[in-house]
Amino acid sequence: MLYIFDPETDYILEDEHALLRPLQLSDTEHLNTFAIHEPDLWTYSLQNAGSESAMKQYIEKALMAREKGISYPYIVFDKVRQQYAGTTRLYDIDLSSKCLSLGYTWYGKDFQGTGLNKHCKYLLFEFVFEQMGFERIEFRLDSLNARSMSAIKGLGCTLEGVLRSNSYRPDGSRRDSAVLSILKAEWFDGKRELLKSKLV
Repeated sequence: MLYIFDPETDYILEDEHALLRPLQLSDTEHLNTFAIHEPDLWTYSLQNAGSESAMKQYIEKALMAREKGISYPYIVFDKVRQQYAGTTRLYDIDLSSKCLSLGYTWYGKDFQGTGLNKHCKYLLFEFVFEQMGFERIEFRLDSLNARSMSAIKGLGCTLEGVLRSNSYRPDGSRRDSAVLSILKAEWFDGKRELLKSKLV
């Protein structure tokens, strides 16, 4: 049974490793340690959240976009470590075309390479394709971000191309954005099982 996506509804996604719940302004207390102590997290980000005030603005901006119905931000909780790990977001939500983007994903260094991201993406793909009936999920990232590029391809996504000089980095320089995607038809035609086999 498919449901109509409602940005005002609190959708909580979880499995034995990860819990994703809607981001709240009070979550600054859980995320400020990353803002203060891990400046490298924002190297390829469109919005620098590298201070307590910047993190507050980062969350406020995400929540305003949710109020407009075009974004749905999550905080990520690692159930194995029993710690908050970072954030991720559904955005550019287009209900008429059944397309959206997935991004603004970052995890503290202790949570990178642990398999947490694959669990989060499986939960999100399952939610978007199987519960909400969307047809396409798009990823956009700095074309220089080799680590994220490899991770997204490892999820079963296809590189579609590069948008040249299409946005700014936090330092003011221009960036080229790589565009990748996964389709609902692909998810049901083997990508789901492929990603599921990689969960640890």
